Amino acid sequence: MTSATATTRSAAEEAGEGRSGTGRTGRPRKPLDHGAWFLVLPALLPILVLSVGPLLYGVALAFTDAQSGRTEPTGWIGVLNFQDLLHDTLFWDSFGIGLLWAVGVTVPQFALGLGLALLLDQDLRLRWLARALAIIPWAMPEVVVAVMWRLVYHSDAGVLNETLRDLGLGEGRDWLTGLSTALPAVIVVGVWAGLPQTTVALLAGLQNTPRELHEAAALDGAGAWRRFLAVTWPALRPVALAVTALNFIWSFNSFALVYVLTSGGPGGRTRLPMLFAYEEAFRYGQFGYAAAMGCVMVAVVSVLLAFHLVGRLTKGAEA
Repeated sequence: MTSATATTRSAAEEAGEGRSGTGRTGRPRKPLDHGAWFLVLPALLPILVLSVGPLLYGVALAFTDAQSGRTEPTGWIGVLNFQDLLHDTLFWDSFGIGLLWAVGVTVPQFALGLGLALLLDQDLRLRWLARALAIIPWAMPEVVVAVMWRLVYHSDAGVLNETLRDLGLGEGRDWLTGLSTALPAVIVVGVWAGLPQTTVALLAGLQNTPRELHEAAALDGAGAWRRFLAVTWPALRPVALAVTALNFIWSFNSFALVYVLTSGGPGGRTRLPMLFAYEEAFRYGQFGYAAAMGCVMVAVVSVLLAFHLVGRLTKGAEA
């Protein structure tokens, strides 16, 4: 063995020891503390029991003919439920309504939340009071919000129709039972109910933007709109993408708000996919078929979330 070969091999061995015993900074790596799992376990167990377990059970149920009141044992039928689902026009109609509802709620919610966050970020008098009032809808349960808005939309004694009559704009209308007004009326409620968390998230992103950048842009002669495009929006964009993605998922999976307001009516105009699956399971007793619907909805939401995460990671790598 030549001296050059020996030197090369010894250097490689030393490098290997450095990789196995130290990190990139050259510091010795700490051994894995298995006791840390006991600290994570109390938070992990509820997720496994209440989320992962029911999800796996629902997926398995989608491949069976489970029904309520059935005397025969539940049998395995493979993908038959999914084949039936492909030809179920009522489900795909509800799926389209769900997408329309989710987009109709998410887009105005973001636009209004951004405007409100920009306003609350200003140095105004009683700003603390305005911020406290802005999150009141967030503190209310969805059922309470739905009951309150049902009273607002009431055809005879509702605040909305009474206001329209006082202003001479007509005798009012049945907002929640009209075929053309039910979905827009429910979307308004969805925007109002979800506006606080959007505003709070965007306001937190605005407050993390360095004030020095705004001051420097103002000294360079940039106006308010130019400062927003060059300073505010680039810093706020990661928060905005995360908020819109989460709002879309939450809206698409909505149940309680629409169920109390319209129960999916009139004529199925507000029957979201989650409501359709609920009716199949608990009104008609088709548990296996309803589980297949749930699997399709989970798959769609997972694909949309995957596209969102891939886009975020791609932009992060390019930056």
